[in-house]
Amino acid sequence: MEAPIVLFVCVHNAGRSQMAAGFLASVGEGRVEARSAGSEPAEGINPVAVAAMAEVGIDITANSPKLLTPDAVRAADVVITMGCGDACPIFPGKRYEDWELDDPAGKPLEEVQAIRDDIERRIRSLVDELVPRV
Repeated sequence: MEAPIVLFVCVHNAGRSQMAAGFLASVGEGRVEARSAGSEPAEGINPVAVAAMAEVGIDITANSPKLLTPDAVRAADVVITMGCGDACPIFPGKRYEDWELDDPAGKPLEEVQAIRDDIERRIRSLVDELVPRV
């Protein structure tokens, strides 16, 4: 059985979606494939998001913001938008969720840590739902 693909989408693909993909890659342990993209990708990953993830042992420095494409959505089993009102292509048979999360852009580390922790809780629940341990 192939690992389900989860696509995280936010406007700049520099904070929330990158943290979510980082957590999913870590928590999913290869049982779920994480991807992320944005409708208006930033030049680079939010350094405060990088710092917050480093605190929990997850390195997202090798990631880079990517442009959201219909093909990326088509390839995903689950599409999770990050409370940003993105115009995301809708394809029948796909599971869509919207996670309302504050944008970490311009926020201090303490606020980004809270966003990170919220994302981690959601990811752990998602992984348990998508690929229950036997």
